[in-house]
Amino acid sequence: MKQIDHNMDTFNKSHIMKAVRQHEFGGPEVLLYEDAPVPVLNKGEVRVKVSAIGLNPPDWYLRDGYKMLPPEWQPKVPFPIILGTDISGVIVSVADDVDEFSVGDEVYSMVRFPSYGPSQAYAEYVNVPVSDLALKPAGIDHIHAAGAPMSLLTAWQFMIEVGHDEQNPLQPNQHMPVPLAGKTVLINGAAGGVGHFAVQLAKWKGAKVIAVASGRQEDLLRKLGADEFIDYTKNNAEETVKDIDLVIDAVGGSKTGRFLKTLKPGGALFPIFPLGFSGQDEAEKLGVNVSATQVRSNGKQLAELAPLLDQGVIRVVIDSIFPLSEARQSHERAALGHIQGKIVLTVG
Repeated sequence: MKQIDHNMDTFNKSHIMKAVRQHEFGGPEVLLYEDAPVPVLNKGEVRVKVSAIGLNPPDWYLRDGYKMLPPEWQPKVPFPIILGTDISGVIVSVADDVDEFSVGDEVYSMVRFPSYGPSQAYAEYVNVPVSDLALKPAGIDHIHAAGAPMSLLTAWQFMIEVGHDEQNPLQPNQHMPVPLAGKTVLINGAAGGVGHFAVQLAKWKGAKVIAVASGRQEDLLRKLGADEFIDYTKNNAEETVKDIDLVIDAVGGSKTGRFLKTLKPGGALFPIFPLGFSGQDEAEKLGVNVSATQVRSNGKQLAELAPLLDQGVIRVVIDSIFPLSEARQSHERAALGHIQGKIVLTVG
C-alpha cells in the first residue's frame, strides 16, 4: 500500500482508533465511544482520516434496528457496528490499484449507502470505495462538507438526476425528476437537512419556491431563496395553496397524502420518506404522479456538486456541532426534532 508517514505514529504502532460503536439496537445510550480496530484497506479503497461526520436519519433508524420496516426488511447486522455515512477528511492511504486519488487529498463522501460495511463514518479512520468519493469543495471547511453528502444527494437524486437505475420496491415505475424551470414548487420540512437543499436547488433551477416550516425558520429560508413562506404552526399548507407543479415533502410518511389536493393535474408529489403513503388511488383520480427513489452513494455526483458548494450557490446550514465522543448527545439532539440544517460531529 502507498501510505503516508507523518502524523501516523499511533496508527502504525497499534492499528487502533477511536470510534462510536453499538453492540445492540436501542436508543442513544447504546452508542459507545471506545477503541476499535482500524479496518483493513481493500482494493479500490482509500483510507480517510476523518475530520467531520454528518448525521442523517438513517443513522438513528439503524441504531434502533429500523423498527418502522416490516420484519423481513429489518437489517441483520453483525455487532458491534459503526453508524454513519457522511464524512469529510484527508486521505492517508490508498490501495495499490487506486490512481484517482492521492495521499493528502481533502475529500468528502457518503460511504456505502444504502448498504454498510465494517468501515463506517463514526470513527477516526474510514475506508471509502473510490466510487463513493470526491474532492472536498475548497471553499468550505470540513464541518460544512460533512453536512452535505446524504442530504444534498437525496435532494439532487429526487429533483435533478437520479444517477442510478435501482428500482424502488415501493412503486412499479422508475423515479423520474421533473423539469423545474418556471414551475411552482412547494417544499415541506424546508428547514431540515434535505429540505434546505431542496429549496436552494429548486431556486437554482428557476422555480418559484414556497417553503413550509415553523415561523422561526422564515428568515433563513428566505435567505436561501424561498419566494413564499408558510408557517405550519399557523396555517395548513394544504388548505392555503393550490395549482402547485411539484411538492417535495421532506417529512413524508403517512400524512404526505394531504398535499395531493394542492397539485394541479399532471403535477407530482415526491415524498422523501415514502413509507406509509396510502393515497395512490386518490392520486390517480387527480392525475397526480407520486414517486420516490432511494438515495445511493455517488462520488461522480458529489464531484458535480462541489463547484456549487465551493462558490456558495448551495449553502450548508449547520444546526449544531458535537465532538465524536458525544455522539449519544448528538442523537439526543436529533430526537428533539426541529433540526435547522445539519448536525455534525467533529473528530480530533
